[in-house]
Amino acid sequence: MQPRLPKNAFVYLLILAASIALFYSLFAPSDAVREIPLNKVADYIKDGKVETLTLSNNGSITLTLYSDGDRYRYTSHKEPNIGFGETMTALGVTPEHMDTIAELQGPKATFMETWGILLANFIPFILIGVFLMFMLRQAQSGNNQAMSFGKSRARMVTGDRPSTTFEDVAGAEEAKQELQEVVEFLKDPEKFTSLGARIPKGVLLMGAPGTGKTLMARAVAGEAGVPFFSISGSEFVEMFVGVGASRVRDLFDQAKRNSPCIVFVDEIDAVGRQRGTGLGGSHDEREQTLNQILVEMDGFDTDTKVIIIAATNRPDILDPALLRPGRFDRRVVLDKPDWRGREAILRVHVRGKPLAPDVDLTTLAKQTPGFTGADIENLVNEAAILAARRNKRVIGALEMQEAVERVVAGPERRSRIMTDDEKRLVAYHEAGHALVGTMLEHTDPIHKVSIIARGMAKGLTWSLPEDDRELETKSKLEDEIAMALGGRAAEAEVFSDISSGASSDLRKVTEIARAMIKQFAMSESLGQRTFGQKEELVFLGREISEQRDYSEEMAAAIDHEIKALVDRAYDRAKELVGTHRTKLDEIVDALLERETIDGDELRAILRQTETQPALGGI
Repeated sequence: MQPRLPKNAFVYLLILAASIALFYSLFAPSDAVREIPLNKVADYIKDGKVETLTLSNNGSITLTLYSDGDRYRYTSHKEPNIGFGETMTALGVTPEHMDTIAELQGPKATFMETWGILLANFIPFILIGVFLMFMLRQAQSGNNQAMSFGKSRARMVTGDRPSTTFEDVAGAEEAKQELQEVVEFLKDPEKFTSLGARIPKGVLLMGAPGTGKTLMARAVAGEAGVPFFSISGSEFVEMFVGVGASRVRDLFDQAKRNSPCIVFVDEIDAVGRQRGTGLGGSHDEREQTLNQILVEMDGFDTDTKVIIIAATNRPDILDPALLRPGRFDRRVVLDKPDWRGREAILRVHVRGKPLAPDVDLTTLAKQTPGFTGADIENLVNEAAILAARRNKRVIGALEMQEAVERVVAGPERRSRIMTDDEKRLVAYHEAGHALVGTMLEHTDPIHKVSIIARGMAKGLTWSLPEDDRELETKSKLEDEIAMALGGRAAEAEVFSDISSGASSDLRKVTEIARAMIKQFAMSESLGQRTFGQKEELVFLGREISEQRDYSEEMAAAIDHEIKALVDRAYDRAKELVGTHRTKLDEIVDALLERETIDGDELRAILRQTETQPALGGI
């Protein structure tokens, strides 16, 4: 069997020939040895020193001289539109002088020069022909991209072999119950239609990034065993006007032809934001796409077995027309899981992975508050990578714990070299956080204290809540501010100076204090009201300013309350650090010796120090 040429071999050859011709015409090599002016050429001819003289098409002149038995080669150039004889005559060269030249050659093109000239003249026509052939080939191919702007780019997954089911989704039992009705409708629609019930046309999945919205939609399709069309909201909109609306029509046409089926639109806020607020008025491409989606959803017949599932993490910016009954009738919230949900998600992601007996998934779930399903998947993957890096055959508890720390704070940077003074400063800073956090009543228990650099931080004091909370009390927020200022207070107590290491702590403190005063109304003097309304451009989807709904006098009062709140917390931190200076030094000694101590070691140090008798003077 003879080898086949590449599909576009002829096109490539044409492009190569055109490139060679262009290169030759621009950078044609010259055989010149030394260039001289035309009057010098005329002088050599008149003196009878020219042995050979060759004329080229481009106006170049090559001549060979003989003098005292040696030959010398020179080159010169004349005007291309003036003949050589005319030029020489003007310089005083007579026909008798020309007869002294032993060999005179007129313009003669070589093979390469001939083809170079021909190709250079036909380069525009060659390029046009190549372009037309390319466009024709694309238009005739089955996978036409150049002529299919208005075709939907949705990816279809058949339901014959479902790869994802509800068993693969953990930590969202309430959401699965809501979507189970959609599955039952697709499997047995007569069960609902016989009672006059109408299944929701659209289901809106709402939740933070990584909570499993896309996975849940795939699980619904897998459970129902129906085709699944997946597309992102951003894939509708192009630079060409009307393309988005055309793609919407094509998508819904495909869905109707393959019903019963599920259409999943990920990140629908890309096209579903409120209308009339964009930079292009009411006629921009995004709004036309949204209008077409609304029309298509209204055009569904009652017996059409097509379910639209959309996902977004910004439901607040969606157009109200999308959320009215008859379109996205049902809204399902996928929140961050609690520790039981995280444990269930962990058990899903550790399937097929060899775990050591010391791995306790329940404890690991309690150590990861705020983790989403995507975070947990990343955690298990990082642990597997660490185990492979250490040439282990199973994933141990040590790898799991280190993976949690890598996801939370980043990998360790042991290669970063700190001076002894800097290391001591970092140790006192982190010990200040740990001491104040342990002494206060409403702070979360300290899990680990380290002076090993992680990510952008030079040290780490990690506290873990005992349970999942969504509401915070005023006392707890005040204690958190004091704990965050514990590092700055320890620096001032020990070194009588402060460093820039508390910059992130100060940002956290400012955010908490500002929220307490302006959003949570935790100031007795300012009363039970909030201050400021966040404004956002809907087409941008983010806050850009705050509407001042209060006077300048009230703004000054707000600033005074924020400052007073932070100052009280800092005074509490300084008092605790000064009172328990001995305990602070004990923690620092342990950190300088071992670099990392866990919460149990920290509390043991504090208990040991409390039982030691005070040293008296002589």
